[in-house]
Amino acid sequence: MKYDFDLICIGLGPAGMAVSAMGAEMGLKVCSIEKNKIGGECMNVGCIPSKSLLRIAKYRHSFVKLQEMGLEEGSIAGVKSPFQKINEYLGYIAEEKNMKMLDKVTLILGEGEASFVNAYTVKVGNRNITGRRIFIAVGAEPMIPPIKGITDIDILTNQNIFNLTEFPESMIIIGGGAIGCEMAQAFNRLGTKCTIVQMDDFLIPNGEKATGDYLEEIFKKEDIEVYNSRKITEIKKEYGSIKLLTEDGLSISSEKLLVAAGKRFDFSSLKLENVGVEYGKAGIKVDDKYRTTRRHIYAVGDCNGENLLTHAAMHQGMFAIMNAVSPWRLFKYKKYVIPWTVFTEPQVSMVGMKEEKLKEKGIKYQVYTAKYENYGAAIAENVREGYVKVFANGWGRIFGAIIVGDGSGEMINEWALIIQKKIKLYSILFLAHSFPTMGFLTKRVAEQWMMAKMKGNFLKSVIRFCYRKL
Repeated sequence: MKYDFDLICIGLGPAGMAVSAMGAEMGLKVCSIEKNKIGGECMNVGCIPSKSLLRIAKYRHSFVKLQEMGLEEGSIAGVKSPFQKINEYLGYIAEEKNMKMLDKVTLILGEGEASFVNAYTVKVGNRNITGRRIFIAVGAEPMIPPIKGITDIDILTNQNIFNLTEFPESMIIIGGGAIGCEMAQAFNRLGTKCTIVQMDDFLIPNGEKATGDYLEEIFKKEDIEVYNSRKITEIKKEYGSIKLLTEDGLSISSEKLLVAAGKRFDFSSLKLENVGVEYGKAGIKVDDKYRTTRRHIYAVGDCNGENLLTHAAMHQGMFAIMNAVSPWRLFKYKKYVIPWTVFTEPQVSMVGMKEEKLKEKGIKYQVYTAKYENYGAAIAENVREGYVKVFANGWGRIFGAIIVGDGSGEMINEWALIIQKKIKLYSILFLAHSFPTMGFLTKRVAEQWMMAKMKGNFLKSVIRFCYRKL
């Protein structure tokens, strides 16, 4: 069979862009299809615009003049609102950066949703195209919980919140994960009274309770209300406001409602049943190479449900295309650790196993913690909130790391490499870290581990004996 393309990629979010750009650079003839905008959720309605809004909120919170960014403090009225400024940034990135990455790719943009005609043919609009291999990278959508009355409300999600033209006076946020926490702090700092309500027991539920409780205390200082372990029974309009009711009698009213309660999958437009690709509520089924139940069709990124993170999607796309062109080596994505960060202030980052998992597996470990408040640079820079917490055994093997504090999103990458390469704490101890950076706290943890070993009487005796003999 003669194919129109070596590779067809459906979806141009982080995973699809990785597949498309790498495939084209490898010399493959690539066609990529995107029904909306290049960059997917992260670029257009997710991590990129949210980080821009968080930065603007931080400047205002820190009493930095917004005029330096072309903004007017205290109001989004004026020449440029924060949302307008953010959309300008997104436009520049889309036109000047993303398009250049795909200059060797045949693009089909904004012509409708792609669907499978047969195992090697995809239909877009009125045309059919064929490909030797097909990559599905369609992402996921916000999940709207089945709460009574919610369909009668004009709700906000990450998909439309950046279309606002003004900040509401108040906003209820359903969900205390990354999106809920980031938007609560950003909007609160920009003048919106924010309240988080969720069923989970603590903020950032994919982390640990101690971290969630720590962040909640910081939120309380900023007048962000948090209600955990609450079952929402009804949402309704009342006197021009949105009213939320819970099973235990809590009643809250606000101007707007943001739903940040996780993701869902909708593959109906793809017509996967035409080609025998298996999927379920948890996503499209894939193997270690990210092949679906049809070996020439791959599913990468959020759509396979394995790790709903932008950088994880990029990682999967890279490994999948490498596996597709290299039959001699299997790149097993699951062998690689994936760090993550929630970009609140302080930032919350984690990599490796949580303490709960270590206990469940019966792994022996100790906890080593270096606090920002005990570090001169953090005191001098007035970023005292936070800590570096590491789970390791007596031999220096690291199982997991949690960093809460300024710059943790950068610092966690070192710990990811440490765990990935099975580097021991003594190697970190003997690695010089630039001072006075927050990353020096990583070395502080290794010093704690060594100091703990110095407490043993046997080791002290050996040291005294050697010292006296020299």
